[in-house]
Amino acid sequence: MTKPMELWCLSIYLGYRNTRFNCLSLLLMSILLISNLMALFLFFIPYIIFEVPSNIIIKKISPSLWLASIADLWGISTVGMGLVRNVEGLIACRVLLGFFEAGIVPANVGKGCIYLIGMYYKRYEVQWRMSIFFSASIVAGAFSGLLAFAIAKMHDVGGLEAWRWIFILEGLLTVIVGVIAKWWILDWPEAASFLNDEERARLVGRLAGDSGDARMDHLNKTAWKRILSDWKIYLGTIAYFGIVNNGYAGSFFIPTILREMVYAAERAQLLTIPVYIVAAIRYLTAAFLADRLRRRYSFTMIGVILTTVSYVLLLCQQKIPTGARYLSLFMLVSGGYITQPVLLGWLSNTISGHYKRSISSAVQIGLGNIGGIVASNVFFAQEAPQYWTGLGVSLGMVWVYGISCTLFYFLAIRENKRRDRGERDDRLLGPDTMNLGDDHPHWRYTT
Repeated sequence: MTKPMELWCLSIYLGYRNTRFNCLSLLLMSILLISNLMALFLFFIPYIIFEVPSNIIIKKISPSLWLASIADLWGISTVGMGLVRNVEGLIACRVLLGFFEAGIVPANVGKGCIYLIGMYYKRYEVQWRMSIFFSASIVAGAFSGLLAFAIAKMHDVGGLEAWRWIFILEGLLTVIVGVIAKWWILDWPEAASFLNDEERARLVGRLAGDSGDARMDHLNKTAWKRILSDWKIYLGTIAYFGIVNNGYAGSFFIPTILREMVYAAERAQLLTIPVYIVAAIRYLTAAFLADRLRRRYSFTMIGVILTTVSYVLLLCQQKIPTGARYLSLFMLVSGGYITQPVLLGWLSNTISGHYKRSISSAVQIGLGNIGGIVASNVFFAQEAPQYWTGLGVSLGMVWVYGISCTLFYFLAIRENKRRDRGERDDRLLGPDTMNLGDDHPHWRYTT
């Protein structure tokens, strides 16, 4: 089921990547430079607020209708980015982008798509399927540079600057694919039209066997209490806060760093392509092994090591050759693409129950994306090309992620041992035995 969604996601990301790239900087400079931080900052407010409502809505209605609709609206907002002429229009478009992106874009992972994929596969099948889906983001990262290079030749066509055409054309592509997506995207397993009754029953039974009695199908007061008091959600959110900064920082400033390496802007776009191709290979390999070995923590730390080395090299960029700086970008992007999706899959693996999984993932992404606000406010133009503050803060946040994952790992092991000893069996005596979710004593956390 990931293939149609991957194609749809690819079209979304072609616009998304260039929105994150230096064409956004050109837009900001063309309108009013002082509005840079405000426009970047305001994007995150609706993004954070709308995460949880979006995942509750997608549970209530058809995923295909919801995701296709907000994809169209997201594309229209992207087109608007290419047409704005003043600060007010820019801020309005950025706010709308944040609003719609909250429910759709999976690289910062609008969890609607990821939540839907998780409903079709067992726990140790999800990471690989998520990786196929996320790979659309990486492919878009490579091709967006190529597209930007090609569209740059459209300067003055229709009296518009080339960077405006990047927003307009890729926004229109998103709108077209959003319309088609109504028939591409699948609905919940219980209502999957591509399955017959026997296949549907087999799929539902297979998934029920994976979760066992650890269900949460009723969102009552007790269920809310269990959700809001779960340490896993908060540690997962802190970890995401730490690593999401890496993705935003890279998308915002990789082209800038390449230009500072004495590469022309157009060549800088082309040089991003191999960075993302290598990242895709490393990421898919890590995802395959993570499912095969049934391990998550070790792969998060591989990503932490890669990104740490990258930031150290960039902090020392004045003392190292250009080739070493370029190599650091490979490690930066590869490390980020290993860590972020594995973390999302890890929290999803430890949570059981439709409602709890939906809400927990939305909280993780919604609050965790505050890290994006940090990324948009610590790379100061006057520090270019070294960006001491931005790189130093980003390195520190990578280790916020690493420490959070380490705590998550050891706490999960401790809780599994307690359940093995029967120390949580008293929960089976309560009135909500069939709505415990992952608090059920038979459930074991992924490590």
